[in-house]
Amino acid sequence: MNAEPVKTESELPERPESVVSDWRKVVARYQGSSVARSLFQLVTTLGLLVVTLVAMHRMLHVETWVTIALIIPAAGFIIRTFIIMHDCSHGSFLPWPKVNDTVGFITGVLTLTPYAQWRREHALHHASSGDLDRRGNGDVTTMTVREYLALNAWGRFRYRLFRNPAVLLGLGPLHMMVLQRWRTPGKATGPVQLWNVWMTNIAIAGLIATLIIATSAQSLLIIYLPAYYLATMAGVWLFYVQHQFEDAYWESHENWDYATAAVQGSSHLRLPRVLQWFTGSIGLHHVHHLGPRIPNYRLQRAHDENPIFHAAPVMTIRQGVRALGLTLYDEQKRQLIRFKDLRKKRA
Repeated sequence: MNAEPVKTESELPERPESVVSDWRKVVARYQGSSVARSLFQLVTTLGLLVVTLVAMHRMLHVETWVTIALIIPAAGFIIRTFIIMHDCSHGSFLPWPKVNDTVGFITGVLTLTPYAQWRREHALHHASSGDLDRRGNGDVTTMTVREYLALNAWGRFRYRLFRNPAVLLGLGPLHMMVLQRWRTPGKATGPVQLWNVWMTNIAIAGLIATLIIATSAQSLLIIYLPAYYLATMAGVWLFYVQHQFEDAYWESHENWDYATAAVQGSSHLRLPRVLQWFTGSIGLHHVHHLGPRIPNYRLQRAHDENPIFHAAPVMTIRQGVRALGLTLYDEQKRQLIRFKDLRKKRA
């Protein structure tokens, strides 16, 4: 039995026209892809990824330090490849749905991600981000103080372990590499998504076999695996700081508002220009959440030209690192807090 359909922003409950029309009209001006820009982005990203990996392979037994140094840019190109898949999942990368899905599947294989399953889970995330009553769809598991205190000792230990930054960043990539290979039916995984998971697994196995034949298993492990692991660690951190900051918007379902959750519940992560390029401007997450059909190369312009986006919480890299310590939502303070804050509060 298929999971219930996800409500897109056009299907969300109507609010007063003066409110709805304002942000909808703003978003509409930037939607729609430029075929030339998208294809240029696709060709340059995949081309640079291939060139970098080939250079790493050729220098592996000549100048090993060059191979090690190239791990960082290779990770950057993998992140950018994932962003292309991400845009395809929203239908914002190219104007043709079937071509979008084909590009999404290919880039999903390259980033070890089952495209259709991830697209479904990500759509649920967009439809419920900041909703206290609909947590758990494509987001980082976050408990309220009340829920945490209701756990027994073992439950608290498990949650504290899960929210430890070393576990989130260190083991998070293993979820992408291993756990995505096997999915069970659920709200985010119906028959179509399960089929896509196995087609992706087969394609990944074929790609790995081809690379081993063309190079060697050693090259694959030394070159792609470290770059992928670094890219995924960065991706986990990016996804975390986009919604996990002290004053992030959280609200009960009856009071939850899509537009408010998008702008006040998503951070504006300011990155240096080179990192913004590698990450496809995903730091402008507040713009993306309000208008998910805006392609990544129009997010900055949309932000700059519209005051509605200037109210979003701004975050620097340093603040994003510190935000890793936030672990619980305090319903009384209406803020995310740290475990040490809870200890002080109880004392």
